[in-house]
Amino acid sequence: MVFKVIRQYFKATDRAYIATCVFCSVLSVITLISLGQAAGGFARDAFDGSITGLGSYRNAFVQGVASLLGLVCAIVLSCIDYRSLARIWPVHVVGTWTLVLLTLTHLSIGPLTLGWHPEGTDNYSWIRLGPLSLQPTELAKISFILTFAMHLDNVREHINEPKTLAKLLAHILATVAVVHIQGDDGTAIVFGTIGCMMLFAAGLSWKYILSAITLGVTGLSLIIGFFPDALKGYQVDRIMALLYPDQYPDIARQQLGGMTAIGSGQIFGRGFFSDDHYSVINAQDDFMFSYLAECIGFVGCVIVLGALFFIAIRTLTTGLRSEDHIDTYICTGVFAAIAWQIIINLGMNLSLLPVIGVTLPFFSAGGTSALMMYLCVGLVMSVYMHNKQKLFSD
Repeated sequence: MVFKVIRQYFKATDRAYIATCVFCSVLSVITLISLGQAAGGFARDAFDGSITGLGSYRNAFVQGVASLLGLVCAIVLSCIDYRSLARIWPVHVVGTWTLVLLTLTHLSIGPLTLGWHPEGTDNYSWIRLGPLSLQPTELAKISFILTFAMHLDNVREHINEPKTLAKLLAHILATVAVVHIQGDDGTAIVFGTIGCMMLFAAGLSWKYILSAITLGVTGLSLIIGFFPDALKGYQVDRIMALLYPDQYPDIARQQLGGMTAIGSGQIFGRGFFSDDHYSVINAQDDFMFSYLAECIGFVGCVIVLGALFFIAIRTLTTGLRSEDHIDTYICTGVFAAIAWQIIINLGMNLSLLPVIGVTLPFFSAGGTSALMMYLCVGLVMSVYMHNKQKLFSD
């Protein structure tokens, strides 16, 4: 009976989509094991050398557990009607955004720390409880996609009316503002791009789109050129280091190291467990692609990028094939979350964009990020399976 249910499930779902996500997660864990070995491996007793803890392998362990848990959650979520998840928006909005707001307090109570930041980051967007940590903004992305999709679905006939558009923009800006105050501007940018792409999918007029692009580019240029104090000091330095690396050697070192690692991988890479890997700063998260490129080379990078873009495009096409507007909006939101993180992260690793702390989906270390990605996969699978059932019933 159990095997029959499993067989029916995999017959109804998008097997290639799920398999590609699992492939990325497995490769991520292998890469993190390689990094853990290079950093010293297991924690050992100073006297007898016995293993006392996970040590440098902790990231690989957390990534593996979170990905497995996320896959289970994705399977469960795919069996739930996504419309019901949108309709209970007060539950996930209150839950996720309360956690986000708690990180603004920077408070420690025993083993609990609100507004904690891991080593190597410059924002306090985590909640830590003993050895466990959670980044609530990752979960808030899913809540935002669901609520904004429902908002768009309710007003789609009037989206280009100024009053309606103002309310939609306020919905986006409210979330971006909270995340900006929290200090995680990279994630704030991702929230903004998700909202903008969902607006585009809902039929926003090109006159608004072109006006927004013009104002955005002009405004950013004016801020950088004439009002740099409006940005944080390190943000200005990161932008200038991208343009003039010789004048900002300490800041440019991370991206230059990343490009060196990518180049040293050549055609087929050095392998995961070679002894001569180039040292890359934050290789486990923001610069995972640089380290991975060194391990697997150009050929491996083509495969990895092909897998990631397959996931992104499959997400989008799942929504576009649906006749229900809210399906399209949800899948567009998930597509934006995946695609823009890929684009921004690759831009950082290739020194085409400044470092803004955006991770590579499915690959960069982070249990919350891995879990969030699989919850997004579950939403897309829910749309796919319900549309497939509707097609056969019709």
